[in-house]
Amino acid sequence: MAPTGKDLEAVEKNRPIVISGPSGSGKSTILKKLFEEFPDRFGFSVSHTTRAPRAGEVDGREYHFTTPSAFTALVDAGGFIEHATFGGNMYGTSIQAVEDIAKEGKICILDIEMEGVKQVASHANFPRPRFLFLQPPSVEILEQRLRGRATDSEEAIQKRLKQAEVEMEFARSGGIHDKIVVNDDLDTAYKEARDFIIDGK
Repeated sequence: MAPTGKDLEAVEKNRPIVISGPSGSGKSTILKKLFEEFPDRFGFSVSHTTRAPRAGEVDGREYHFTTPSAFTALVDAGGFIEHATFGGNMYGTSIQAVEDIAKEGKICILDIEMEGVKQVASHANFPRPRFLFLQPPSVEILEQRLRGRATDSEEAIQKRLKQAEVEMEFARSGGIHDKIVVNDDLDTAYKEARDFIIDGK
């Protein structure tokens, strides 16, 4: 299920952007600003998941909701560029989801976790995207942000902080990410991210 012919050409011409970073690094805020400034230039890949829809979620908009058996069948068919299991539910980005955006002449944005980044970077039958890592100025500032949201338990905060340290070390180790943006000041971080995404700088 690797892309072929015109689908492959479209993906190569409109190389996807993979953005990753710890929870609380500001990915959602920066992507929201990017989509507002360039409403016709980018598309957000809609992931598959086996979890049940939450109130207000629409199939095909927030996620492609599917069954475990159908998800596994797509994995076996080579239909995902990355997939993982979180909290007992499976999540994945399908090749088709990226192709559909590329065929519209748009650049696909993928917001994925570290393990997904590794899978995408090592995928043999898919054009290599460009990789952007967004990180907080420090773990201490990240902790302040997470506590300021007042949405997570203490256990969840500690888990996110430990994971953030792992992700930041992974990004610093080099080899995958083309750009690391430190989100100390939002406007400055957005300009750096935008310049990389638009101009490759």
